[in-house]
Amino acid sequence: MQSKARFLGHPVHQMLIVFPLGLLGTSVVFDVLHKVFDAPTFATVAFWMIVAGVVGGLIAAPFGTVDWLSIPARTRARRIGALHGAGNVLVTALFAVSGWLRADAPADPPGVALAFSVLGVAIALVTAWLGGELVTRLGVGVYERADIDAPSSLDARRS
Repeated sequence: MQSKARFLGHPVHQMLIVFPLGLLGTSVVFDVLHKVFDAPTFATVAFWMIVAGVVGGLIAAPFGTVDWLSIPARTRARRIGALHGAGNVLVTALFAVSGWLRADAPADPPGVALAFSVLGVAIALVTAWLGGELVTRLGVGVYERADIDAPSSLDARRS
């Protein structure tokens, strides 16, 4: 099925989601660098990446929701899309809390802020896989005659 929210023929959600995914994931890399090198600048960069990533996620979400609402009910794609979307809401919330906990001292984040970010990245890896399953395996947002009930790409059966 084709995406309902398109720009110049391409799905808007798929174009936008790379920004929050990249920013939020890379923020954890900068947190690690901050810890390894005891360099406050890395923690400050991580904070601003989180802010930008959360904003990017909030911008990308409505376009994903539009596409999800157009998937036929009682299909594997609809179920996976619901997990993908709900998981990404959780990821965004975890990073928003991490950013909030850092706001008073971005250069010296508390350990709990780092824990929220690490948990957010762990869940984002799963939701990114689910998004890939939707697009690559089930063809959601790709073409009109996609198989929205295809088995998992982890399944030995092939569609």
